Amino acid sequence: MGWKNAFEKGTELVLATSSEKGDPHANIVISLGFVDDKLLIANSQMNTTLKNLEATKKICVVPKNNPEGYYRIKGTVEIFNSGKYLDFCNNADKEYPTNCAILVSVKEVFDLDNLKKII
Repeated sequence: MGWKNAFEKGTELVLATSSEKGDPHANIVISLGFVDDKLLIANSQMNTTLKNLEATKKICVVPKNNPEGYYRIKGTVEIFNSGKYLDFCNNADKEYPTNCAILVSVKEVFDLDNLKKII
């Protein structure tokens, strides 16, 4: 599985977005791992990040302090306010209610340790 292990459930991730005007924004989130071959992230309190994702549908994610190595994934997102992905998020973390589920379709994977594109 390789690079996917770096994004396993419970891993802190640096999530980067930009506005339609190109203003950058970053946030720290917790991975819920891969579901249906896509990375799942719960939104409990995002504001600017969510606005950017709704506007551009583009995301960049890097695991923080992960022993599996450093990888950067770029992709597009789908945002779910109901249904199985939101239910999965709510069941995964009972402490913080989930406002919406963010499902990332991976379009590119880059190995930051070895400076090479994997996908």
